[in-house]
Amino acid sequence: MKRLKQLIGDLKQQQNNPDAALMREFIFYSPKMPLRLYQEQLIAAATQFSVKVFDTYFTKGELNINCFSWGSGKHKVLLTHGWASKALDFYELIVALQQIEDLEIIAFDAPGNGSSVSEFSNLMLYADSVKAIALNYSAPDVLIGHSLGGMANVIALQELGLSPQLLISIAPLIRLKENFEQSLDSVNISAKDQDIFFDNFAKEFPVQASYFNLVNLYQLSTELNHFLAFDPEDHISPYPYLREFLDKNPAVNAKSFEGVGHYKILKSSDLVQDIQFKIAALFK
Repeated sequence: MKRLKQLIGDLKQQQNNPDAALMREFIFYSPKMPLRLYQEQLIAAATQFSVKVFDTYFTKGELNINCFSWGSGKHKVLLTHGWASKALDFYELIVALQQIEDLEIIAFDAPGNGSSVSEFSNLMLYADSVKAIALNYSAPDVLIGHSLGGMANVIALQELGLSPQLLISIAPLIRLKENFEQSLDSVNISAKDQDIFFDNFAKEFPVQASYFNLVNLYQLSTELNHFLAFDPEDHISPYPYLREFLDKNPAVNAKSFEGVGHYKILKSSDLVQDIQFKIAALFK
C-alpha cells in the first residue's frame, strides 16, 4: 500500500507530463493488504500447495502461485479473487461452504496478490492461474470469481474448453479499458496522456485494452448454469456495462444485491446463503 500511495503522489505531481513508466507501474501494481487474525486462522487450517505459471508479460519466468484448500470431498469448488485482493477475502463464503458435505474448496493468491510473489500482475496471469490449477491439481465442478476474477474465469474456461456444473460471477468486471480509465482519472491523468498509456499497452501485450470486454469475449454455452450477482450501484463495474452483457446473454441468471457495493458484496449474508444453497442443491 505504501508503494501505491507513492505512485499516486508522484503521478498527481506530474499530471501535466506524466512518466509513461509510472503510469504502467500504477496500473499493474497490485497493493497488498495484510491478513486479519481470523483469516490467518483459516489459512492455518488449510492444506497448502502451489502451481506454476509462466509470466510472459513482466518477468519472462515462472511464478509460484500459492494455493489453499479446505476439505477433501470429490466435488471441487475454485474461488478466483479480484484485483488487489487475496484468497482469504472469500472468508465468509469459505466458512459457509465448509458446511456442505463432500466438497473441496480451493482458493489461490494470484501473482502479485496476497502471498504470491510478483511485482506486477494482470488479467491474463489470473486466467493462467485458474488454468494451472485446473490442469495440474483438479478441474473445478464449481467456479466462483469476483470482479477481475470473474473475467479471468471466463477466459480460462474458454481457453481450456471446460464447462463446470456451475459458474458464479460476483460483481464481474465487464470492460477492462474503462476500468483502467477510472484509475487514471483518479490521479488526474489527461485523455491525451491516457492515449499514450493505451498505445504502449497495445504494443506490449499486444492487443488493445478494449479487447478485454466480456460483451464481445463471452462465448460460453447457453446451457451453462451461470449465476451472476451484482449491485446496481456498483461504481467499479458499472451497471450500464453489465446490462449490455446481460442483454446479449439472457441465459445468464442475474440477481441484484442492493446497497452492498463492489467489495462488500463478498460479505453479504444474503449472497453467501444463496451460493451455499445453490451448491448444496447441486450435489444432493
